[in-house]
Amino acid sequence: MKMQRSGPVFGLVVLTCSLSLPQDGLSQDRPEKVDLSVIHQIKDEAFQNSKVMDTLFQLTEVNGPRLTNSPQFRAAGDWAAKQMKDWGLANAKLEKWGPFGSGWRFTSFSAQMIEPQSAPLLGYPLAWTPGTNGPLSGEAVLAVIRSEADFDKFKTEFAGKLRGKIVFRDDPRDLTLPTAPAGTRYSDPQLADLSVFPIPGPSGRGGRGGVNNNGAAPPPLTPERAKKFRAMQNQFWHDEGVPLVVRTSATGDSGTVFGAAFDRELKDNVPMVVLSAEHYNRVTRLLQKKVNVQLQFDIKAQFYDDDQDSFNVIAEIPGNSKKDEVVMLGAHVDSWHMGTGATDNAAGSAVVMEAMRILKSLDLKMDRTVRVALWGGEEQGLLGSKAYVKAHFADPKVMKTTAEHEHFAGYFNIDNGSGKIRGVYGQTNDAMRPVFEKWFEPFKDLGAGTIVMRNTGGTDHLSFDEVGLPGFQFIQDPLDYNTRTHHSNMDVYDRIQATDLEQASAIMASMVYHAAMRPEKLPRKPLPKPKPTEVGRP
Repeated sequence: MKMQRSGPVFGLVVLTCSLSLPQDGLSQDRPEKVDLSVIHQIKDEAFQNSKVMDTLFQLTEVNGPRLTNSPQFRAAGDWAAKQMKDWGLANAKLEKWGPFGSGWRFTSFSAQMIEPQSAPLLGYPLAWTPGTNGPLSGEAVLAVIRSEADFDKFKTEFAGKLRGKIVFRDDPRDLTLPTAPAGTRYSDPQLADLSVFPIPGPSGRGGRGGVNNNGAAPPPLTPERAKKFRAMQNQFWHDEGVPLVVRTSATGDSGTVFGAAFDRELKDNVPMVVLSAEHYNRVTRLLQKKVNVQLQFDIKAQFYDDDQDSFNVIAEIPGNSKKDEVVMLGAHVDSWHMGTGATDNAAGSAVVMEAMRILKSLDLKMDRTVRVALWGGEEQGLLGSKAYVKAHFADPKVMKTTAEHEHFAGYFNIDNGSGKIRGVYGQTNDAMRPVFEKWFEPFKDLGAGTIVMRNTGGTDHLSFDEVGLPGFQFIQDPLDYNTRTHHSNMDVYDRIQATDLEQASAIMASMVYHAAMRPEKLPRKPLPKPKPTEVGRP
């Protein structure tokens, strides 16, 4: 079942009025204003004098990848703070948010088939994997543990037989012929469908049914059970004397390697490598045919201080008549380690830095203070933004708000790759619909303007929304984000679309400007109740 969309007459009415919640003191008949003269200046600066790709170059080619608390992450933070200070932004700094745990990077990696034929293997170590202390050679064996129930069987079937063996832990993937394009943009019908609010069904999944009970598919593990299962796997390999474990790239083909990390908290991890599906499949086919396979791996990895604090990069343009009220924009600057973290999320970081540069270079006098944040630790569960919100606004576990919470105007986030902005997720904040509709009008000829009231998850706007603050993530063209670059070795500078980032920078600067100049703060949803668990990735 789908909610009926509003007709044209209703759409015309909401464009000429301003709705809000009572606590913001908005007049119900006050029209939403847009300064077209300022938008013209913003567009001109964004398209004629863009520095967004220069910023992206520094974050990727010079300082990428940026795994949280790695040397590259710290170098990128230092560079970003200095660059924004050089642009004239105030209070540019690295704001610590507490111990993260050990930093990590790998400095060298090689993978080679020795027998039955010599061939290089395409892959990467997982983040926080230990090194191999020099070249590690061994016989490959296929030992697939699919569930906790498999452990007893493996302890009987493989007891004492895995010592010194290189274990391939997954079934081979069936690589069907790709027939869909690797990169796409939203069509008008797709955007229209996205704007339809899904009515939640009995399963609580927006009308989608849950896993059936006929045994066709097992229910997914909860995050706690999944973490426990990974710990059990690691302990099993460790107890059996396995020197290295190999997994397949869970998605992707054509040499794309998707992968992330170990649980950082686990100690004495067995080194783990992820191979491209094609190369993983070759080894497993040989093993299934009882052909002896000899492999060699060499991983050089470094760990850094366990107690070292991590940080967010903060800078601002002080306001004037309402300088104690704050508008924020942000993106996460940390990345995974296989590419250079270009689309995830140097692209978003470059956009928000460019928006600040535009506003500062135009010397726009804004009523409210505008503050930018480049978040750390997003990939490990929104850690940087959650810590910032807890320190400045409220702890979602108890929901005792601060004075800064009262003076906060709104937050804008960008973190879905390099695609241009097509609209915004309203996070069920219906009072923002007429605001966004008016603000997006000057950008309809640039392909933007879809207002979606549904929630979207997985990134840092959730930290603000969790404590009742207006926080929004933009809709972006998917391009090849989910098919090629997200958390993969192909997340590199070449996959960035420069003109899309220019468009996004102009829209971001305009949204922030109008939020800073609006007579009232952005309308809020009712204050949420305390939650015993924190927001984060599933």
